Amino acid sequence: MKNVRSRQLITVVFWTLVISVFLYSNMQAKTAKEIDAGADAAVERFYKQVNGAGGFAQKSKAMLVMPNVFKGAFVVGGEYGEGALRISGKTVDYYNLISGSFGFQIGGEAKDILLLFMNTNVLKKFRESKGWEAGVDGNVALITVGTGERFDTKTVNEEILCFVFDAKGLMADISLKGAKFTKLNKK
Repeated sequence: MKNVRSRQLITVVFWTLVISVFLYSNMQAKTAKEIDAGADAAVERFYKQVNGAGGFAQKSKAMLVMPNVFKGAFVVGGEYGEGALRISGKTVDYYNLISGSFGFQIGGEAKDILLLFMNTNVLKKFRESKGWEAGVDGNVALITVGTGERFDTKTVNEEILCFVFDAKGLMADISLKGAKFTKLNKK
């Protein structure tokens, strides 16, 4: 019995370290130029992969583009990404996304996350926050990409829309609940 528990503990510690190394290697601070290049590529993928993307983007007040957000988990999980907040197509600020979780989970993935702010007041609150948390500081409507459904601005009337797309890897969780967005000091 003691050997079984020891092996289980060693396995959990091992996988936690592997995931930590995976996340840390992807958490290296990027330059503003690197973030903008990644955001440009993610916006192109958004228009190609999401039906009705143009209509949503056109009606939005701002777009937070988080390209290649990495998530890894084995019981303990973590997620990290850096992105650009764009107003009228121009980057105005840079943000990171950090979240952690504990529970029955295993896997790893990289994905693009794009938040559209459809309301000026909600955008102002986001920009003025010291650390904005999805589900606490604002409700986010998660739109599933790849279901074959067409979404447009007539069928979805939320203040913040979140699109998760271009996922690579194996992870059975798509959620932003508890994800914290913090402004970065980049120029």
